[in-house]
Amino acid sequence: LAQLAWRRSFAVTMKQTGASSRRKSRKAHFTADSSSRRKIMSTSLSKELQAKYNVRSIPVRKDDEVMVVRGIYKNREGKVTACYRGKYVINVERITRDKANGAQVNVGLQPSNCIITKLKLDKDRKAILDRKDRSNTGSVEGTSLAGVD
Repeated sequence: LAQLAWRRSFAVTMKQTGASSRRKSRKAHFTADSSSRRKIMSTSLSKELQAKYNVRSIPVRKDDEVMVVRGIYKNREGKVTACYRGKYVINVERITRDKANGAQVNVGLQPSNCIITKLKLDKDRKAILDRKDRSNTGSVEGTSLAGVD
């Protein structure tokens, strides 16, 4: 019974703080659920979009336009055709390779190796951008935190 209580408290602690151990961090990463994977698959915004929205990064989604900034596909641009959360990769149109039998197959790219150049905006995405906007931080419901120790 005491061991069960310890396990429960350990699970709560893991969720709140995250693990610093390599083994536990890797387990958490590779067994993460889909909603956690969405957040892990965030991508930086381009400098223009960062200036416009005051947000550095946002989870990538289908129909965003991205530019690859690392790897052998560097400087290639295209629209995201799929976000494959199971493999932590995104597929971008026109970034393909040929198989041995001549068929073309999409190449999976890590979102961290891309930047978003054009966002697909809908009401939910706008709400996320408004919530993450760094220009209105420091004030909580009209009160200023400037003089607070």
